[in-house]
Order: sequence, then structure tokens, then C-alpha cells
Amino acid sequence: MDPDCRSSENRMKQALKVLSSEVQDLVGWIDSVDAPPDPLTFNRNWVAQNRPLIINNAFDHWPALNKWTDKYLRDKIGEVPVTVAVTPNGYADAINGNRFVMPEERKMSLSGFLDILSSPDKDRTNGVFYIQKQNSNLEDEFSSIMEDVHPFSWAEEVFGKGPDATNFWMGDERAVTSMHKDPYENLYCVVSGHKDFLLLPPTDLPYLPYEKYPAASYKENEDGKFEIIDEVDSPEVPWINIDPLNPDLEKYPNYAKAQPMTCRVKAGQMLYLPSLWFHHVRQSHGCIAVNFWYDMVFDFKWAYFRFLEQLVSKDSP
Repeated sequence: MDPDCRSSENRMKQALKVLSSEVQDLVGWIDSVDAPPDPLTFNRNWVAQNRPLIINNAFDHWPALNKWTDKYLRDKIGEVPVTVAVTPNGYADAINGNRFVMPEERKMSLSGFLDILSSPDKDRTNGVFYIQKQNSNLEDEFSSIMEDVHPFSWAEEVFGKGPDATNFWMGDERAVTSMHKDPYENLYCVVSGHKDFLLLPPTDLPYLPYEKYPAASYKENEDGKFEIIDEVDSPEVPWINIDPLNPDLEKYPNYAKAQPMTCRVKAGQMLYLPSLWFHHVRQSHGCIAVNFWYDMVFDFKWAYFRFLEQLVSKDSP
């Protein structure tokens, strides 16, 4: 390599290291507050700074906190058909081999889904079942229980609009959300159980194995085995191929430079997850959550992230 190129590359690596370190110093930890902040404080201290926040007592007024029992859900919407993601290993929307594999989506009654979750381990139906359809399914398939949750006026004042999507999540403790980012401001509310989040700031992008993969999906065959079916007409999907709980540092040594933060979000707590933050999520068995997505403002943060993305991309000229 030309000495000037090597020198330039070394300066870039050092600059990225300083950037990651300085952001860690600025963010440092995940704040927690005992009540929803007023809009000005929320915007000034967390949204504008793109910093995560755990908020206690944010939705104590929701009927869902007390009403969403197994019996209530069965009585209220037990026969309603809902979309359930089914995978052989609990990883929906994740890398398997050299492909980005999406779950098999099945329609079943909510009671049928609850029967599967409540069965002893040895009697569970083949596969891992998770309600995770991210198309505002609370307003669609779960509309009959929407009255049990309410949006947040203090947040809407900051974001300048109502949520773009409101999603209902419930599933098996084996269901894992692989590392990814979203272009949304996310208010994630745990109604029962808990969720374990592993978070990385957008500036740690240089240390993540972010590549494009052909799209595919799982399909259970007549023998009860899952096949991977290629999505022939779908574009390649950019995704992260690493398990942050057990990273392969021999294959991805740069990940050792990342500095993840973790938090457990318990029933009754909300996590404000800023746009573009990378996150990996696990859950307790039967955990129920509702999240509100607000489309991010495509401002300097987006432009800066795109610059960083191009800087480290293998596809850049």
C-alpha cells in the first residue's frame, strides 16, 4: 500500500476511535427518571441529544397494565385471527448462513397462540412463535383492545405528530430480535414481563459487520422441518451478522472496539430508544409490550450518519 494511503487510513481509524470514545463519554449510561419529563426537558436532554432514557410511571393510567391477563385476552379477542412469526430457532429477521431470513408468517387465533405459549416445554409446537408484525398491528389485528392503551401527549408535542405505527409484541422467551437499527423515535412500553436491550450508539457503526444479504424466508415442510426459501424478486437487505452476546471476535475483531450498553425494561417501564441506535432484544416468556414509532426527523443526524455509513462502506468508491 502507498505510504500516503496507509497514513490516511490510520488517521481515519484513529478519528473513528476518538469519535466512538467521545460519544461514550457524552452518553455514558442510560438515564432513568421517575415520571415522564415535560416536553421541553425531554427534548433538550434526550431527543435532541439522541440519548436513550428509561421512564418510570409513564403509563400507570393504562388499563392494559391490569387487564391484559390470559383470561382477558382470550375473552376479548381469543377468536380473532392474528399474524404470528414462526422460526426454527427464535431468530426472525436475522442472518442465517449467507442470507437474511424472515420468519414464516401464520394466521391463527389468539387463543391458539396463547395455548402454545402456555404449554410445557416438552409439549410445545415445533418452532418458536412470536407476535411481532411491525405494521401497526395493535390498530389492525388488536384494535379491540386499543382502548386499553393511550399515546403520550408530552411526546407528541416534542415529535410534532402522532405515532406512525403502534405495535403489539408477545412471545416465547426463545424469540430474539437480532441487532439492527430503525429510522424511528421509539417509545417502548413493557406491559408484563421484561425485555433486555443491548444498545450501541450510531457512532459505533464502524465496528459492526454491516453487509448486504440476499433475502429469504422460513417455511415448515410436511415433515416438520424448516426450509429456507429464497425471495427471488426481493432486493438485498443490509443487516448485521453478529451475536453481541457471544461475538466471534476472531471473525469480527473490530467489534471489540464497540462499547455496548445494556438495560432491563420491566413491566410498567418505558424505554425511549432514539432513532438510528443499534439494538438487540431478548425477553421473558410471555412478555407483552406495546411500542410507538414516530418517524425520525431527517436532519443533520441523518446526514451525519449517512456520511459515516459511506465512510466505512465496502461499496464506497
